[in-house]
Amino acid sequence: MKSAGFDRAVALLQATQLADGHNDLPWALRSIAGPDPAAAVASTDLTIAQPGLHTDLPRLRQGGVGLQFWSVYVPCQFEGHSAVTAVLEQIEVVYQLVERYPADLALATTADEAEDAFRAGKIASMLGAEGGHSIAGSLGVLRALRRLGVRYMTLTHNLNTPWADSATDTPEHDGLTDFGRDVVQEMNRIGMMVDLSHVAPSTMRDALAVSSAPVVFTHSSCRAVNDHPRNVPDDVLAALAANGGVCMITFVPRFVSPALSDWDEALQKAMDEAGLDHRDLEVRSKFADTWIGPPKPAATLEEVVTHLEHAREVAGIDHIGLGGDYDGVGSLPIGLEDVSKYPVLIGELLDRGWSEDDCAKLAGRNILRVLRATEEAATQAPSTPSHP
Repeated sequence: MKSAGFDRAVALLQATQLADGHNDLPWALRSIAGPDPAAAVASTDLTIAQPGLHTDLPRLRQGGVGLQFWSVYVPCQFEGHSAVTAVLEQIEVVYQLVERYPADLALATTADEAEDAFRAGKIASMLGAEGGHSIAGSLGVLRALRRLGVRYMTLTHNLNTPWADSATDTPEHDGLTDFGRDVVQEMNRIGMMVDLSHVAPSTMRDALAVSSAPVVFTHSSCRAVNDHPRNVPDDVLAALAANGGVCMITFVPRFVSPALSDWDEALQKAMDEAGLDHRDLEVRSKFADTWIGPPKPAATLEEVVTHLEHAREVAGIDHIGLGGDYDGVGSLPIGLEDVSKYPVLIGELLDRGWSEDDCAKLAGRNILRVLRATEEAATQAPSTPSHP
C-alpha cells in the first residue's frame, strides 16, 4: 500500500535531482560476464527488468534517480598494478554503459553537467573509485583517474592501505600517514571528493583535519543507532557542519539493523573459526549460503529512517544524503528492495513531517553543493603536495 506521501514524493523527484552516492552495478556485471568491459555490458539488457539485479533502467526511472555515482570498485585482493588495471576496466564498464544507453544515461564530470543531464531527461552518470589501493600508492594514478572523470575516491575498502586505516582491519597507522595526508591534499587540488566510507574513525578525523574541501561518506550510516564499525560516530557527524560535508546514509542491512549486525558478528566468529576472512566479500557470501547459524533477521525501511533522523539531528539537514549500495549487497531492507524504492522512502519522510525542502536537500541538493564546492576548492589548493 502506498503511503500518503508517495505521490508527493514522486512529484518532488520529478523536479529535484535525486543523487545516489553508491551503486555497484559495474562490478555485478563483471561478476556475470568477466573482466572484459564490452562483454560485461553486453551480457545484460538493462532496458528490461533484471530479477538477478537491484538495478536496471526501468527501475532507475521508477525510483526517480537523476544522478547515479557508479562505483568503480576493486576488491582488496587486487594489489599493485593488478588493482590499477581493474579500476581502469571498471571505468570502461561505465563508459560502455553510457554508450550503449544514450537515451537514458549521460556521462557527467561536473555538477553543471549533472544538472544539464537531468534537465535533458537523462540519468547523470558519475564515477566513484572504491578503495584507495586502486592507485597503488601513486599520485600519478590518482591524477589519471581524475582525468578519466572519477569524482570521488573511497580512501580504503575493507583492508588498510599502506597509508590509511580501514574501519574493518587492525589499525596500523593511527589514521593517515604523511602520504595519506598528501593523497587527501592532492584530491582537494584536483577536485576529487574525499570519501570516508569504509575508513577507521581515526582516518575520518585525520582527513577532516587535513581537507580544505568538504568530505563525503558515500554509503555509511550512524554508529549511535547501530554500533557497527562501518558506521559514523556522532563526533564525526557533528564535524560535518563546519567542514560542509555530507553523510549519505546507506541501506546495507548489517549497517542499518542492530539485530542483523549481531547476526553478522556470529557469522564472523564462525568464519574466524573456519580460518576464513570475513572481509573478503566473495568468501563471506559463499560461507553464509551454507552456514547453519541463528535465523537471519531482516532490516526494514523504518530502521533506515531512524538513521536518517539521527543524522539530521546530529549533522544537520544540510549534511545528509542517500547512498543505497544497490548491487553491492545480496539483499536490502524490506521496503527498499531495489532502486525503484526511493519514492517510498521519501514518501515515508514526508508522512513523518519532513518538509519538501528538507527532502530535496537529502535527495540531491546537498551532495550537488559538495560537488560544486570541491570543484571550486580545486582552483585554490596548492599545486604540489607537502611530502615527496
